[in-house]
Amino acid sequence: MSKITFWGLTASPFQLKMQALADYSRLSWQRWPDQCGRFQSLRAMVQLGSAKRRARVKRYPHSVSTLDEYPAVPYYSLNNGEFFYDSSALARHLDALGASNQPLVPKTQDLGFICQLIDEAFDEFGLYMVHHNRWVTSAGTNRMGEMTVNELRGAIPNFFRARLARKLAARQVRRLPYLFSIAPCGFDAELTPAITPPSREGFPETHSMLNQAWKMYLAALDHLLAAQPYLLGDRFTLADASAYGQLSMNLVDGRAAELLQELAPRVYKWLCFIRDGDHAQSNGDLYLSEDLNLLLDCIKATFIPLMQQNNRAYLQAVNRGQSLFNETAFDLNQALYDGELLGSEFRSVAKTFQVSTWHELCEKWQDLDTDVQDSLQTLYPQLKGEIFEKA
Repeated sequence: MSKITFWGLTASPFQLKMQALADYSRLSWQRWPDQCGRFQSLRAMVQLGSAKRRARVKRYPHSVSTLDEYPAVPYYSLNNGEFFYDSSALARHLDALGASNQPLVPKTQDLGFICQLIDEAFDEFGLYMVHHNRWVTSAGTNRMGEMTVNELRGAIPNFFRARLARKLAARQVRRLPYLFSIAPCGFDAELTPAITPPSREGFPETHSMLNQAWKMYLAALDHLLAAQPYLLGDRFTLADASAYGQLSMNLVDGRAAELLQELAPRVYKWLCFIRDGDHAQSNGDLYLSEDLNLLLDCIKATFIPLMQQNNRAYLQAVNRGQSLFNETAFDLNQALYDGELLGSEFRSVAKTFQVSTWHELCEKWQDLDTDVQDSLQTLYPQLKGEIFEKA
């Protein structure tokens, strides 16, 4: 394998994560449709659409679960032209192919589990924080609509681009409640109605919770990066890729980028370092340090209880005969549940892909040797107790 083709957009933190993984493995890549011609772009769209309809898009190394949900973007193809999805699976795929001198997913049980925990926490809860930052904190300064349309230029007629840029921004703002960001009733940010972050009747506001969580995560990462160059030691891993993918999304969002640099200067510098590909030179040992405790405190306070509450809500909904979940159900006010994070109430929809994520993480924990579990719980008291249970 010499190169990867991505089908995705830089608006996606998962696309940024996959690019960082490929850069560490020193593989050349192209991002379509931005970096290909109109004919290539249209042909790839048809091929990808056909593969999705026939359920032939793969998730390495497992078959697609009924709980999974194909994303809009990104996907990746290796030299054989098959389509794959899931940014975390790409790291395991590259490791299996021997693409990097050192594995992206640590081989030891303790490091491997902590890597997966951090990876999933940023993918699931981190997404809420950075999406909120883009369309709420940076509502008046981000230009993601125009940037996305420019990347799609090979598939979009010129006369339609300005209108589509406005429609894309408005669509993402409308989706804020699904992505956990609920404005207070009567919220006024002095923006046009189309890009004013919405409240939703019967839903508690979550802006303050997400702002609090983002500051907590930045403080924890800034503390950790003062002690070591990467999250798990002296070199880049999947855990770094996930944190980078989410947080670096805000580097182009104006106000959020300014706040990031102000609140966590080490994190800001680290994100730019990876963005520029300099992490490809990283080499050295992996280790678990006490400096990771603050980040695990954040994960224990946000990601873990969110996954537990979502899992319970899904099981209860299935027992009631509910068959619709995720965004489709949310738009119909179905499969909703009430929960609490950081002392604040929230209302969300049961998400099947988060059930799958949680089950895989619980199985990973339960497969650990008993002495490894004990060692991790001694070093990280946040992990004590019957936390990683599916039910």
